[in-house]
Amino acid sequence: MKRFLNTIIATLLLWVGNSYAQGIDNPDLLLGIWIPKDEKSHVKIEKIGTKYYGKVVWLKEPNDPKTGLPETDDKNPDPTLRNQPIMGLRFMKDFTYAGNGVFKDGRVYDPNDGKTYCGKITIISPDEIDLRGSICGFSILGRTETWKRYKP
Repeated sequence: MKRFLNTIIATLLLWVGNSYAQGIDNPDLLLGIWIPKDEKSHVKIEKIGTKYYGKVVWLKEPNDPKTGLPETDDKNPDPTLRNQPIMGLRFMKDFTYAGNGVFKDGRVYDPNDGKTYCGKITIISPDEIDLRGSICGFSILGRTETWKRYKP
């Protein structure tokens, strides 16, 4: 009887583990609204064609406290883009699904410093992702942040 119960338990654990792995391998789990670690914004990740993009859809402080006007991308290296609002800014671009919950070959623009980094996203669970930004060509030189899914 004990052996039978152990077999049933092992089968159930394998089935649950398989179901979980299959869920993580679903690239559309990335779609939705995510909250970065600092919780100062919300980012909507969407699919356009076969690639994934992210844009700012909520800001804790949407307006510049000095001017009262919407925050703008004032550190953008392109002077013609420095007046575009941060709200609605598509700062994550061209991520492609590589399998096993991993998205590669993306670009992440940081409006805080005006620089663009190479990006990688890993789905940790249906409600958690890791976003890694690094200096292109030097993936060891970067940082990873865990983001949580927004739940209204």
